[in-house]
Amino acid sequence: MEDVLASPGGQGILRMIVRRPKINAREVVGWGRLDVIEGLVGDNWLKKGSRWRRGGDPMRQLTLMNWRFARLVAGGKARIPLAGDQLYVDLDLSKENLRAGTQLTVGNAVIEVTAPPHLGCKKFVDRFGMDAMTFANSEFGRSHNLRGINAKIIASGDVFTGDAITVIAE
Repeated sequence: MEDVLASPGGQGILRMIVRRPKINAREVVGWGRLDVIEGLVGDNWLKKGSRWRRGGDPMRQLTLMNWRFARLVAGGKARIPLAGDQLYVDLDLSKENLRAGTQLTVGNAVIEVTAPPHLGCKKFVDRFGMDAMTFANSEFGRSHNLRGINAKIIASGDVFTGDAITVIAE
């Protein structure tokens, strides 16, 4: 956990982009297009909808997870995409560092952290175990947003693995 807590605060790096073209399918891509309407182009976010409404929930358009924590619970890089998030970043995602409303640039896109909590699901437990889920959703885990954060896209743009992700406004 020491390594996870040492994640940079103001500027980090986009380490992995994962599209989910259909349920339970994952595509690791070197670049992607973040679109204010579609989300990550090629991802099923808009098609699959959510429990709360038909179509994608704009407050949960994009999910980000800390690269270091994802690597820790996945047991290595190859299993990281199974977490189900789209952007894996080497950045401190804690509530102290990124409150709802905080805007970030990634590539030439702009995203904004949204308030709904990003919590794991049964699939996360099946893939990484109950201990990982319990820890990520503990008081400590939630304060550091170990399971990740939700965001919406404010300005469309292209993102590439290795791009900087930078806090620009709160």
